[in-house]
Amino acid sequence: MVRARPNIEWQVEAVNHVDRMLKTVTAALDAASIPYAVIGGNAVATWVATRDVGATRATKDVDLLLARSDLDRAENALTPIGFVREEVLGIPVFMESEHPLPSQGVHVILANEKVREHSLLPAPSVDSVRRSTSGYLVLSLPALVAMKLDANRRVDQVHIEDMLRVGLIDAELATQLPADLLERLRYVRDTMEWFAEPPAF
Repeated sequence: MVRARPNIEWQVEAVNHVDRMLKTVTAALDAASIPYAVIGGNAVATWVATRDVGATRATKDVDLLLARSDLDRAENALTPIGFVREEVLGIPVFMESEHPLPSQGVHVILANEKVREHSLLPAPSVDSVRRSTSGYLVLSLPALVAMKLDANRRVDQVHIEDMLRVGLIDAELATQLPADLLERLRYVRDTMEWFAEPPAF
């Protein structure tokens, strides 16, 4: 009996949709001279791709770092291109007006403020960025690693694993981390599967 092949077209379209939304939103913010940084899974994928494009992972939404003082300016820039601003569980979210789904929107983390009460550090500044080959501003690698270690959910640990595997996180970067985050980094390193010698830090 021949089994039917799974239809993955919807998965491909979902990935492409997120990529289009990411580039559309960041282009609008750039045009309005609004400081921002791409963070989350898209930032991890951007950094991982600098070492191994095949090791990147898809993500279902867009995460951005913005200053609280720039939220209204961002709304003014994004409303004309079809986005509406809402607040979901205390987090600003820009959703496509035609498909207003918070889970698939643009989630905003506020720069220099703690993401959660139990966060060890405030979110980084929007000044800690570099321009990616795709054209948008992405959070610097040390700041991104610190954010992922501070969040410390399983998805964040997986992202740290991805960055470790391609050699983005080394002893030099590790020395820039506070002691609590360094311990979390060591835990991820020591509990993940390796196909080569793990980094020493």
